[in-house]
Amino acid sequence: MDQRARGAAVDEAAVAGARMRIRPVLMTSLAFVLGLLPLVIASGAATLTRRDVGTAVFGGMIAATSLGVFLIPLLYVVIERMRALRLRRA
Repeated sequence: MDQRARGAAVDEAAVAGARMRIRPVLMTSLAFVLGLLPLVIASGAATLTRRDVGTAVFGGMIAATSLGVFLIPLLYVVIERMRALRLRRA
């Protein structure tokens, strides 16, 4: 929003925001996913339960990170363009 307030185009603002936030998001997600690895490769007592839970959370976190990194900026651009189009019609 800060970039938009300065007069940047929607595309430029989305790219600038994505570049600014990608490192912290990826670092946090990677730390969490790596923390789940012992569950994913578990052995011993309760192996099936640990692997099931670990794999589900591991996959969910990978999917959520991917969506957050790629889909959120795209949705921002789409919604801002729709908003601008609506304001032009009114």
